[in-house]
Amino acid sequence: MKTPRTALVALLAGAALTACAGPGTEPAGPTPTGAAPVTSKPDPGPTAGTSRPDPTWKGGPSKPPGPGATTLTGTIRAGVEPNCLLIDDHLLIGGPRDVLTPGARVEVTGRSEPGMMTTCQQGTPFVVESARRA
Repeated sequence: MKTPRTALVALLAGAALTACAGPGTEPAGPTPTGAAPVTSKPDPGPTAGTSRPDPTWKGGPSKPPGPGATTLTGTIRAGVEPNCLLIDDHLLIGGPRDVLTPGARVEVTGRSEPGMMTTCQQGTPFVVESARRA
């Protein structure tokens, strides 16, 4: 009686893990005969004929921040853990890493998330919605 139950649990666990696969992932195994495999392609970006932003634009919000958003301005410093960036006592989560570099003076807009768990050992998490050089 234990063997069928164990097999059922293993089958359900496999089905659950397969259902958790993210977009663009494919299950392992052969494709059906005559069917072309499905592949995901990276977004090609703007297409011909679309306008590009002004080259002097340094990033940032294209519209005012939503309700509850906060704007911080300051110089970014590296945290004690790798890849941890801070402005004052705010740990920056997300945002464009080409703009958010240690030593850069920036203006970031986002929301403070004091209950968020991180691997960084310092700062109050601040989820960045947009960032630009100040």
